Amino acid sequence: MRLANGIIIDKEKTFGVLKFSALRREVHIQNEDGTVSEEIKERTYDLKCKEQGRMIQVSIPATVPLKEFDYNAEVELINPVADTVATATFQGADVDWYIKADDIVLKNKNGQSAGNPQNHNQQPQNKK
Repeated sequence: MRLANGIIIDKEKTFGVLKFSALRREVHIQNEDGTVSEEIKERTYDLKCKEQGRMIQVSIPATVPLKEFDYNAEVELINPVADTVATATFQGADVDWYIKADDIVLKNKNGQSAGNPQNHNQQPQNKK
């Protein structure tokens, strides 16, 4: 089970200040025979989240270049969406939450995003 379009997030209230930590993992596409290909589907980054009081993981499409920001650099998420994946169990279901975004960009000193603004004003598409 999935939410149709995920939950749109108020970035300031949900995350507060976000600081870049590191690349956590790269997810590769599976070949038809079940083996893992060299092609990357998405990258997941660790971000320090002031409002949540802990590290969060955010997945970004592989079409976005690899992010190699300085440790603790203040960043902003472009079009973040929270979504779920539910797995049926004998006692009900287990639900896992995850966060996806179109991009992660550096914030400049004025609190504005310093990344490439193209395509960042679009509403998020149906995530699958």
